[in-house]
Amino acid sequence: MDLQTVWFAAVAVLWIGFLLLEGFDFGVAALLPVLGRRTADRHLMLRSIGPLWDGNEVWLITAVGAVFAAFPGWYASWLPALYLPFVLVLFGLIIRAVAFEWRHSHHTEQWDATWTRVIVAGSLIASLGIGAALGATTLGLPIDDDGNRVGGAFSGLGWPALLGAVAVLAYSTVHGALFLALKVDGDVRERARAFAVRWSPLAALPLLAWAGVTHLRYGTPATAVLWLVAALAVVVAWARIRVGREGQAFAAWGAMLVAAAATIFGAAYPVVVPSTIDAAFDLTVADASVSDYTLTVMTWAAGFGLPVVLGYQAWTYWVFRERLTADPVHEEHEEVPA
Repeated sequence: MDLQTVWFAAVAVLWIGFLLLEGFDFGVAALLPVLGRRTADRHLMLRSIGPLWDGNEVWLITAVGAVFAAFPGWYASWLPALYLPFVLVLFGLIIRAVAFEWRHSHHTEQWDATWTRVIVAGSLIASLGIGAALGATTLGLPIDDDGNRVGGAFSGLGWPALLGAVAVLAYSTVHGALFLALKVDGDVRERARAFAVRWSPLAALPLLAWAGVTHLRYGTPATAVLWLVAALAVVVAWARIRVGREGQAFAAWGAMLVAAAATIFGAAYPVVVPSTIDAAFDLTVADASVSDYTLTVMTWAAGFGLPVVLGYQAWTYWVFRERLTADPVHEEHEEVPA
């Protein structure tokens, strides 16, 4: 296997890792108004992702960085063509990070409610923007022979972007509900389980449709098998959460994402940015990559650095593995006199 293929696979793995990990904290945040009926419930939900959300965002930085380093032609066509979604993603991530930090600096009803709404808004904006960018990239952008976008700022935001945005948000909400059912106890756990039972079959449809369209356009027998695995994983996740097997349901839902994303990336290869203007303008890994020497150096660096990153993140998840219960300390927001 040549290094261009290896690094294309590495980029796919990084994006899958990001959606698998950041997806559940996007989902938990999006569900705050739905499942967090009391202040203590919302506090519990945020505690469940508090030690994890910023580490999960490392995968986004690494995925974009890998595209920039290994496939600068891909980066040069992709980001300018989708400038608006990526600006919105950055805005959503920034206000979300600020809200996470500031929400805990005071404990009044109005203060908590304000910053909770900002966390919800930032998570929705970021998940929709990332989904739109990935959907448009894998299903086609209006690029010319030089890899430049043709048309205005919204020319890349057609139905593929809408499908990707809905797919990522729908997947994330159920992923977040399953994570809460696995991570917390009490009323929030029961409501999260009920939400996942009710919505998981419907929430999987946009992602399965995205993977299915990509397979029908470019796929192989291998990607057909991967799509069937993704569909089967949805059934398993729904069946296991119905009987209260949260861990198995969470694993199956994650397997659905992995199989669906593998279908998309596997079917698209070797094209990294399809052109909706003319198939002759499609950007491939061979067109977009750096030299073999640079890829070799990057491979050695990743071989040393990646195990360290995976190790400390795995350690973080292990340290914070215990199931959480509601903390009523700040529920009434009483002011303590000095």
